[in-house]
Amino acid sequence: MEVQRPHAVCIPYPAQGHIHAMLKLAKLLHHKGFHITYVLTQLNYTHIMKARNFIPLSQSPTFRFETIPDGLPSRENHDTALDIAELCFSTAKNCYAPFMELIDRLNRVKDVPPVSCVVSDAVMAFAVGASQELGIPVVLFWPISGVASLMHIYSPDLREKVSKNKDVIFGDYIIDWIPGIKSIGLSDIPTTAWSTDPNDPFIDYMILEVSKSYKASAVIFHTFDELEPETCKALSSMFNRIYTIGPIPMLLKALPKSEIDKIECNLWKEDSTCTQWLDTKNPKSVVYVNFGSLAITNPEKLVELAMGLSKSMQNFLWIIRPELIFGNWSTILPPEFTDAVKDRGYIADWCDQEKVLNHPSVGGFLTHCGWNSMVESMSAGVAMVCWSFFADQPLNRYCCCSEWRLGLEIENDVKRENVESVVRELMEGEKGREVKKKALFWKERAEVATSVGGSSFLNLDKLIGEVLLSGGQHFPNGV
Repeated sequence: MEVQRPHAVCIPYPAQGHIHAMLKLAKLLHHKGFHITYVLTQLNYTHIMKARNFIPLSQSPTFRFETIPDGLPSRENHDTALDIAELCFSTAKNCYAPFMELIDRLNRVKDVPPVSCVVSDAVMAFAVGASQELGIPVVLFWPISGVASLMHIYSPDLREKVSKNKDVIFGDYIIDWIPGIKSIGLSDIPTTAWSTDPNDPFIDYMILEVSKSYKASAVIFHTFDELEPETCKALSSMFNRIYTIGPIPMLLKALPKSEIDKIECNLWKEDSTCTQWLDTKNPKSVVYVNFGSLAITNPEKLVELAMGLSKSMQNFLWIIRPELIFGNWSTILPPEFTDAVKDRGYIADWCDQEKVLNHPSVGGFLTHCGWNSMVESMSAGVAMVCWSFFADQPLNRYCCCSEWRLGLEIENDVKRENVESVVRELMEGEKGREVKKKALFWKERAEVATSVGGSSFLNLDKLIGEVLLSGGQHFPNGV
């Protein structure tokens, strides 16, 4: 008699970086024998289908996509940036009932195994209540660094000790009382964990969502023990079951190839010709520039960045997605930059970032410091130039440049002279050589963690055996 597959329902927060990380985690579970239902919210599904010219998403009998409504109105212009707070409030309010209805429907589909567990993004924590009602395990996935996760867990304390302190000078205030973190400046705290407004409703929302992590069967943190040893130790003391599993791209790469690996969910159409352009360049000669899926900037900063890239005299591949700036970049950037692009640069809307970072011609990455980008760059052994925007990005920049030392920093008030000097230093200077050595160092450590017998490799198997196949017996009531 054939053993029935366990069935995991995976639901990411509806932003590209979260979708990307959860999709890789879902693929890992599929490789381990799970039937996967991957849930997209309707607004993102519409965006993804537009990017695919309405070609259906690739799937298989054991890896299927479903959608649920998110309560957000359809957008006439898909190239306008999403409002993160609006997205969070709407999913928290509107997704629970459709999610429950989806699971009920899945449990009645012939030839599909009954849903046996849920893997949810940590800020889609309505899944905790749904899973408890269904009596099945639920694991919350934090697709950010361990230290950023810890900062969000301590958000109530940050509000209590910092926000109400009228003597706080934002840039100078040092936080040294959080276990697992030596010391950090207030300006490096994630903007989603602390606000200058003590009554910020978004921080209220985040505190509520984070509190539900204590009620989950287990929590996954997308990191590895050697990268953040003290932070991981602190997190372990706070939850009944935590599993550090990362870098997920490396874990996935080590598994046998299958058709499932080709499944993707991109909000923008990938430009495959940019890798052909990379093929024409010398090894380690190209700076890859990408500011992720949510960051936006203004025309003045775009021009400063562009002219700095041009004056650095380095080859560059720059991803400028439609939402990065209001207006058409080609009409904003000066002619002298356009002239430089003809010889040394290539601009595309979107790309396969992992493929680009692992291309032999890429020698550096100018990044917004989103955690997916940091992890993918580390996994490829590529050093970074860091220009952070919001959320956990300033903290990631701090860790990358000051703690792990595999990146150089650009000032937030970006000027072309600074961009020029930092990019040139990364590609040609002594500091550049040092951070490149560190990038290779951390790549090697990540390879150890994800190889057979490594911490992340073992933690994935433990997660499956101890929680996802447990039949719902783990429902802690708190710490």
